[in-house]
Amino acid sequence: MGRVTSPTLAEQQNDASFDDIWEELRYRGLVHVSTDEAALKQLLAGPPITYYCGFDPTAPSLHLGNLVQILLLRRLQLAGHKPLGLVGGSTGLIGDPRPTAERTLNSTDTVAEWVGRLRGQIERFLSFEGGNAARMVNNLDWTAPLSAIDFLREIGKHFRVGTMIKKDAVSARLNSDAGISYTEFSYQILQGMDFLELHRRYDCVLQTGGSDQWGNLTSGTDLVRRVEGVSVHAIGTPLITNSDGTKFGKSEGNAVWLDPEMCSPYAMYQFWLNTDDADVVARLKVFTFLPRTEIEDYERQVAEEPFKRAAQRRLAHEVTGLVHGADAVQAAIDASAALFGQGELAALDERTLEAALAELPRASAAGGAPIAQLLVDAGLTKSLGESRRAIAQGGVYLDNVKVDDESAVLPTELLHGRFAVLRRGKRTLAGVVVA
Repeated sequence: MGRVTSPTLAEQQNDASFDDIWEELRYRGLVHVSTDEAALKQLLAGPPITYYCGFDPTAPSLHLGNLVQILLLRRLQLAGHKPLGLVGGSTGLIGDPRPTAERTLNSTDTVAEWVGRLRGQIERFLSFEGGNAARMVNNLDWTAPLSAIDFLREIGKHFRVGTMIKKDAVSARLNSDAGISYTEFSYQILQGMDFLELHRRYDCVLQTGGSDQWGNLTSGTDLVRRVEGVSVHAIGTPLITNSDGTKFGKSEGNAVWLDPEMCSPYAMYQFWLNTDDADVVARLKVFTFLPRTEIEDYERQVAEEPFKRAAQRRLAHEVTGLVHGADAVQAAIDASAALFGQGELAALDERTLEAALAELPRASAAGGAPIAQLLVDAGLTKSLGESRRAIAQGGVYLDNVKVDDESAVLPTELLHGRFAVLRRGKRTLAGVVVA
């Protein structure tokens, strides 16, 4: 497959032809629950509206679950509507209740730093120019000046405890051994206040979020209705799950983060490349901007020629390109090819090579270490005897060069002075790192 580049937002804006954005969201599988569907469909088909999605800085990076919401912000902007990207400088100090246990509260300095990081990640996906330019907001701006008395009198009086304890996250915690603190119990009031404030400031009439946030989303719609006497809307996207029941968005037990320092572009590319056939078409709908005709063609290819994995390769191109850019995509492709002898390992930059080796079994070594022992240390063989037999049979490669001497040692000239790639057979790889 040749090099594929992801279109910029401006290019997508020019190509966008959403005659019915609501039906487009339905086709993409992005609507799990919503307020009045007929009213929402009419609203989205009319003049531009202002809408928002909130992201709490409970970690230094957003992850693939958050990417669903970011891309939804982008889709609605491409359809002509005006996005507000909210990073929760105040709600991040509290934390949305988890179903199992109380969150550890982060310091104000930490939350402030993470606000900046998340803001930068979200901004890359939106356009801040034109008639429907995006705007970034921070709920600390209107929460910090509010006294506790004012908060209780002006906002708290509109919430009923009986309704609040029925929210899924709250109910789960009330029925657990951990219970729930008043701090986390109040989270839904803070999020509801966000919608009210954004409605007053920017005439915001729609909030989006994950369906697991539905209780918090409706806290906002209810508050605006009670205080302002108008109806506003919410869309809850489905939680993304794998067809085999495993949790989506994990790679080797770790979240797939959007920050390249926490999850390299190579690792992200490989994550999407390994998507199961049963999931890949749904992922193309949610995580790419490919038109229906192309997605339907990939669906046919998955059914007729699954061994080619064309849909997975396109998915990996598109999403990694959206998050990290075309150059990072190409670097990941080049690294994959080079690892299996189809390119020059020496041509890979150090960061990309290190990221690629981090995804492989690894052995630490000193200069001049026997390759037979490194095979054992890396788990490619079970014993020195097996290592020697593999070498004698011509099945061992170091940096894509066949090892033909059973007593061969690691050379002094290494990739970037400290790396080497071991391969047994055609597909079994390991990395070597010299301390």
